[in-house]
Amino acid sequence: MILRRRRAGALAGALTAGLVLAACGSTADTGAGATGAGGIKTDKGVTDTTITLGIMGDTSGVFKNLGGAINAGNQLWANEVNAAGGICNRQIKIEIVDHGYKADTAKTLYPQLEPKVLGMVQLLGSPVLAALKQNLQSDNLTAAPASWSSEILNNPNIMMIGTTYDLEIVNGLAYFQQQGLIKDGDQIGHIYIDGEYGGNGLKGSKAYAAAHGLKINEAKITSTDNDLTNIVTGMKGAGVKAIVLTTTPGQTASVMAANKALALNVPVLGNNPTFDPALLQSPAKDALGNLFVSASSAPFSSKTPKAQQVAAEYKKAYPNGPLNGGVPVGFVEGKVWEAVLKQACQNKDLSRAGVQTALTQLKSVKTDDLVAELDYSSPGSPPTRGVYIGKVDPAAEGGITEVAPLFTSPEAKAYKAPYQK
Repeated sequence: MILRRRRAGALAGALTAGLVLAACGSTADTGAGATGAGGIKTDKGVTDTTITLGIMGDTSGVFKNLGGAINAGNQLWANEVNAAGGICNRQIKIEIVDHGYKADTAKTLYPQLEPKVLGMVQLLGSPVLAALKQNLQSDNLTAAPASWSSEILNNPNIMMIGTTYDLEIVNGLAYFQQQGLIKDGDQIGHIYIDGEYGGNGLKGSKAYAAAHGLKINEAKITSTDNDLTNIVTGMKGAGVKAIVLTTTPGQTASVMAANKALALNVPVLGNNPTFDPALLQSPAKDALGNLFVSASSAPFSSKTPKAQQVAAEYKKAYPNGPLNGGVPVGFVEGKVWEAVLKQACQNKDLSRAGVQTALTQLKSVKTDDLVAELDYSSPGSPPTRGVYIGKVDPAAEGGITEVAPLFTSPEAKAYKAPYQK
C-alpha cells in the first residue's frame, strides 16, 4: 500500500486520521510474550510485517500549525525508513488521533489507540502528558513527548527528544547576555502559561537569574488569555530589560505588539511553541523583529544539511503546508525511535519492555545535528542540553533565521534538572 501524497489543503484532515505508512499485511499482534519472525519477542503493536507507532497530536487546537507540521515530520521519517526496507524486516505503520490540545479529549482517545501500538512516536502537549502519565506507566508504553518539561523526566516511559524548556530558557538568556542585551543585576519579565509548560520555562529563568543577580518580574496567565497589553505595560513601568515568554503564539503576538506600541522595544525570548510563522501574516507582523527563539531542534530554515533535506521533502509532499520548526522536530522524533527499534531488534525483543531496555542502552544517538547528540543512559537527566538560537525573519522560510548554531552555555552545563541524579 503506497502512501499517497496529500495536497496541503487536506493536510490537517489527513494528519488527524490513522495513516498507514507500510506495506499491507496482518495487523494482528503476534501475542504477548510471543516470538515472531526473526526470533523476535513481541507483544502489542508488532506483527511479522509491521511495527505500529502512535501519534496523539494537535491539528485543531491552539498549536494546530505546529502539531500538523510535527505529524508531517513523523510521516516523512516513516516514509524514509520504509523505502529503505523498514526496521527489523518490518515496515513502520502510524496511527494518528487529534486531541486538539485538550486533556479530557486525550483521555477519551487514549484507550482507543493504546492497544494498537508499540509506543508513541509523538505525544503533544504538557497538559495531555500530565493527564496520561499514569496510563503510560500502567501500560508500560514509551512515548516521545512533543512537550519538553524537565518535570516529566521522572517517568521511565518518557523518551525526551532534545533538551527541556528550562534549559532552552537558560541557554537563551545566556545568549542574550553574551550579545550584551542584558547584564548582571538587570530586571527581566517572564510571562508564562500556568502549568507544566510555562512553569518549567520559569524555572529556567529563575536558575539563570540566581546565577547572575537578575530580578524577575513574573506574570502568570492562562492559555486562553488573549490581550496581554496590561502586563507589558506593568513590565515597562518596572524597567525590564528583556521579556521571556512561555506562551502560545497568539499570546506572543499580543506581547510583541505591546512591546512596540508602548515603545518598550526590549528583546523578547521564547522557545519553539511560542512562535508560529502565521504571525507574520497577523496584525502584529511589524512588531516581531525583537523576538528570539531558543529551541533544541534546528529551525526550518537551518543550513544544516539534514534539515535542508527534510525541508525539501516536506515542501514537495505539502507544497502549501505550514513552514515551521515542527517539521524537523517530527522527523527527529522518528530518528530516535529508529535508534531504539534497531537496538531492540538487535536484542531480539520488540516488546514494550524491550523498548524500554533498548532506550536506556543508548548513550550516543546522533541525528545529523537536527538536535544535539542524545544520551539516554541516565534516567532523570535531560538527554542533551544544547540549543539553536533563531530570530524572527520574514524573509526566511519558516520565519526564523538561525543566529547561533547548536551550543550549550556554561550555565546550562551546570544546571541540575529536578530529577537528575
